[in-house]
Amino acid sequence: MESTDGGDRKVAQLEAAVSATQGVQPWRRLFHSGGGVTLAVFVHFVGAESTAAMASIGAGLGAALILDWMRLRSVQANTAFFRLFSRLASPREADRIASSTWFLVGALGVLLLAPRLFVPAMLVLAFADPAASVAGRLWGKRSLGKGTWEGTCVFFLVAVAVLTPMVGLTAALVAAAVAATLEVLPTGLDDNLIVPLATALALRVVGMSA
Repeated sequence: MESTDGGDRKVAQLEAAVSATQGVQPWRRLFHSGGGVTLAVFVHFVGAESTAAMASIGAGLGAALILDWMRLRSVQANTAFFRLFSRLASPREADRIASSTWFLVGALGVLLLAPRLFVPAMLVLAFADPAASVAGRLWGKRSLGKGTWEGTCVFFLVAVAVLTPMVGLTAALVAAAVAATLEVLPTGLDDNLIVPLATALALRVVGMSA
């Protein structure tokens, strides 16, 4: 049986690895944006209602869930994860499913519920969400829900800028407002799940084709 000292040492190593992932994390934001753009481009070319889109994202989600299951069952595996992905991981992922997994859950949800709105929904997630996070961390001073007024305003403006060329200004304003509101509410749900679904469903409500 492993000694108490050995277990404490492993926990301390995990805590040290997790503490190294704090701050603005620019590489995490770039990875987030790149992943959203890549998925949007891929689905645009293969077709949102194609088997290839569903199978590819589903397979990626399955792999991500297996990785989460493995690392959350083992302190050593979790420590290795945080050391290997020190520029991409977040402290909140130390004891819960990774944001990248929720990213794929959100993407798959949009494919199932509003496939033709996949591209605008994922581009809002790709650009507005990380922009809001950076703005909130660097300049946020007034609290709002789980974030700040500054971050939420940046989210709204970026979302409108992303959506307007694709859906028009009116639909963009409505969808951006809905997504920004739900993103900042302290629901306990991950932004990577909330943002694309909120965007797609808001666009459906205002009459965009799904």
